[in-house]
Amino acid sequence: MINCRPLLFVVMLLGMACSLVGAPEERTIDGVTYQILRVSADQVKIIWKNDQGEALRTFPAVARYLKKQGLEVQTLINAGIFEPGGIPSGLLIQDGKTLCPVNPREGRGNFFLQPNGIFMISSKGASVIRTDEYSPGTVKIRCAVQSGPLLLRKGKLHPRFNRGSTSRLHRNGVGVAENGEVVFAISDIDSPKFPNLYEFAQLFRILGCDDALFLDGDLSTMRSGEAIRQPSNAFGAVIAVVEPDG
Repeated sequence: MINCRPLLFVVMLLGMACSLVGAPEERTIDGVTYQILRVSADQVKIIWKNDQGEALRTFPAVARYLKKQGLEVQTLINAGIFEPGGIPSGLLIQDGKTLCPVNPREGRGNFFLQPNGIFMISSKGASVIRTDEYSPGTVKIRCAVQSGPLLLRKGKLHPRFNRGSTSRLHRNGVGVAENGEVVFAISDIDSPKFPNLYEFAQLFRILGCDDALFLDGDLSTMRSGEAIRQPSNAFGAVIAVVEPDG
């Protein structure tokens, strides 16, 4: 009689491994607990509106929209800072279409802490650039979101960041590693302490990114697996990590 238990155990392990693909990793750095996710650029989509031009706003709505397109969502993350009504504060490109233009204006708040920046996926892969470096037409851009402040550019921290800042808040951001991977990081809501912007920028250095962008603060949320279908806050744009092709 053949013993099927070892085979069953292997199948269970493989199933567990598959369910964890695309799930964030928990790491504690300098007393702050983070959820960190590394994915390939072709897994990333930025979603604001459906095909009828309606803002989706919530994680379940984005998951349903992508499901209808035949895409299986692994993780959802709220994207850049937005205005009342969920309107992105700056550039938003979805599926190659510019839905909101670049915002070069000055103002108050994190978005306007110059320099701010743009996270985008183009024909050259993933990148984070300064907003004043944005040159539409030079590459084919699939998706993009503008936010601020820029955390890192070419390895240099934002000039306004203060190592001793007492402004410790819940934060999320995105960076691009040297190998082209997209790196998402969010402070864990149950972390014993939260980072200031200087520490949050340093985190992306530790994670191997020369370029990184702050996405949002108190509303910051990252959900994976079945949790993406649970009720969420109303956001502006949402970053979706989908299962890779094949």
